[in-house]
Amino acid sequence: MSAEEASTTIQDEAPVEVPQKKGKQGKYRRDKPWDTDDIDHWKVEEFKPEYNPAPFTEESSFATLFPKYRENYLKEVWGHVTRALDKVGVACVLDLVEGSMTVKTTRKTFDPYMILKARDLIKLLARSVPLPQALKILEDGIASDIVKIGNIVRNKERFVKRRQRLLGPNGSTLKAMELLTQCYIMVQGNTVSTMGPYKGLKEVRRIIIDCMNNIHPIYHIKELMIKRELAKDPKLAEENWERFLPHFKKKNTKPQKKKISKKDKKDYTPFPPAQTPSKIDLQLETGEYFMKPKEKEARAMERKKEEQTENSLKRQAERELAYVPPVEDAPKKKKKKSSSSDE
Repeated sequence: MSAEEASTTIQDEAPVEVPQKKGKQGKYRRDKPWDTDDIDHWKVEEFKPEYNPAPFTEESSFATLFPKYRENYLKEVWGHVTRALDKVGVACVLDLVEGSMTVKTTRKTFDPYMILKARDLIKLLARSVPLPQALKILEDGIASDIVKIGNIVRNKERFVKRRQRLLGPNGSTLKAMELLTQCYIMVQGNTVSTMGPYKGLKEVRRIIIDCMNNIHPIYHIKELMIKRELAKDPKLAEENWERFLPHFKKKNTKPQKKKISKKDKKDYTPFPPAQTPSKIDLQLETGEYFMKPKEKEARAMERKKEEQTENSLKRQAERELAYVPPVEDAPKKKKKKSSSSDE
């Protein structure tokens, strides 16, 4: 084969250059034919034992305390807890003397994140979450969050009322929150335990903290219901939803102070106001100060009799008003029909 023919074949086999995007951002970008739209990049794939065949070099452990009233329940259920954790290669210990639960990795543990899931499991069991619900934390895509609400409100009566708002009448508010956020919510003492997807946990935490700060959960429930309906419409996927969401203004129930207008303001004078006359000054003006005690008593009796007569006359006039007949309207005369209309 000659040199000319070889050069022509090399030119034919040369890779086709991919057109670059203009601008600084697309300077080094290339097309990715393997990255299609049907691939879910946010999907959490299952971690299999083949991915980590060797055991861990160090042991990790977590411990948590539980209240006294949970002791009997944990003793009954601990066998199920150990069996569930053995499947993922995590050991657990229940110490009734110290009142604590401990989880630790073993040589059979293959998933490094499973010890954190086991830590969340014992935390939920300590916060009165039932075992069948707490075991769901070991699944992928489900996380937990324990919201502390005891330090937000100082007044105990106010704290109890606001905590009751989370439950609602017959637990209706709590049920609505669970349906809209797809999370499990457990209100217990000074904490609220939640379980579910990460997006739902974020919404639940916001609702709980706002509720303790005197914002009713019904406002957030309305907002979540509107968002759920908007998400069904593909046309609104890339639009801003602010115009559809309700904006609630806080009403100020305290009586507002009257603003003093410029007309009501009195003119400034450098002189102080006149002194109010005292009791002795008034007696000196009327001449009562120089009267004898018997004369003072007689004058006071006269004033008292005058006031009594005035009051009796007023009462008598009020009584007589009840016997005054009301003014009746005169009956209207009916107009006779004209004879022309009859004809």
